[in-house]
Amino acid sequence: MPIPGHIDPVPVKRAVPPRADGRVDLLGLTREELRDTLVAAGLEPKQAKLRAKQLWHWIYNRGATDFTAMTDIAKAMHPWLAERFVVGRPEVVEAQVSSDGTRKWLLRSDDGQDYEMVFIPDADRGTLCVSSQVGCTLNCRFCHTGTMRLVRNLTAGEIVGQVMLARDSLGEWPSQPEGRMLTNIVMMGMGEPLYNFDNVRDALKLVMDGDGLALSKRRITLSTSGVIPMMERAGEEIGVNLAVSLHAVTKEVRDEIVPLNRKYGIEDLLAACAAYPGANNARRITFEYVMLKDRNDSDEDARELVRLLRKYKLPAKVNLIPFNPWPGAPYECSDPDRIARFSDIVFRAGISAPVRTPRGRDIMAACGQLKSAAEKKSRAELDRIAEEKQAALG
Repeated sequence: MPIPGHIDPVPVKRAVPPRADGRVDLLGLTREELRDTLVAAGLEPKQAKLRAKQLWHWIYNRGATDFTAMTDIAKAMHPWLAERFVVGRPEVVEAQVSSDGTRKWLLRSDDGQDYEMVFIPDADRGTLCVSSQVGCTLNCRFCHTGTMRLVRNLTAGEIVGQVMLARDSLGEWPSQPEGRMLTNIVMMGMGEPLYNFDNVRDALKLVMDGDGLALSKRRITLSTSGVIPMMERAGEEIGVNLAVSLHAVTKEVRDEIVPLNRKYGIEDLLAACAAYPGANNARRITFEYVMLKDRNDSDEDARELVRLLRKYKLPAKVNLIPFNPWPGAPYECSDPDRIARFSDIVFRAGISAPVRTPRGRDIMAACGQLKSAAEKKSRAELDRIAEEKQAALG
């Protein structure tokens, strides 16, 4: 039993940004890390194992954030836990709901970094788009997040915390597979997931754990711009569906809009897709293709896309994405009839090529837009305060 009134520093194995109050956030820790953290805080190993099991259930199955709600843990333990630990959630800076039901949140970490998540409801599913980094290094020219510098990776706790917060907002506790609104997760928010591999892997393992959030790996898709060295590891260690941000079929155009192509070219990328563990006709690889007017949307582009997918015998689906403009964007969206023609060419070749319906445009649901708008708002507020101070000084 811990020494009453005594608080020792609690080390954790994984690097977690320290909280200002010195407490350790339990969200994002594996079962073993949770147990070891309790032992480090002063519990006997046998008791720590029991408490870890109880905490795991309350955190991931019941969605509890208050230790006093954990009724099978002795009341005498509640203050001790609350002094040392917290079950966190991201701070919500701004939350918006679109006329089409899309929800978007601007979130803030304990160290003051902003990132985003989006929930997209459909008739037969509800998909949460989750961020993996604050900012991004890839500088894809059509992507608003690409205009922002990379600040840092999100921790496993911050990644799974997005799922927990969405469950809070949708009222989906206790965790159960039946009747969920949140049925799917896509790692397609801010950042390149494969440049934050360990934290993404560990967070998704928590999401897939059968005793907790219990979301099937077949309901999770990881999107990459083509970080080839990490793709095989993703298939072996995470095993979720793969989506690839392709967006062009020639070196010239893809070098321009997805600069990572200069390092990992199209042919090598498609070969890595062909080798992705678990890919088959029942689990096709999704190729994301944003439609940019007069840049990548010609009939010749569509036919070359078909040729490449056939060459590598890829079990593929192509998502055609009408470009969602943002202020200062260097591109325009392809005309609707041009997108339809492109889709028809790919479909006639026997490859699924649906056109994604734009969602949440009235709330700037393209990734990075809400963060950028909030930063502009903050700068404007600071300018206003400075002007007021200057006027007061005469």
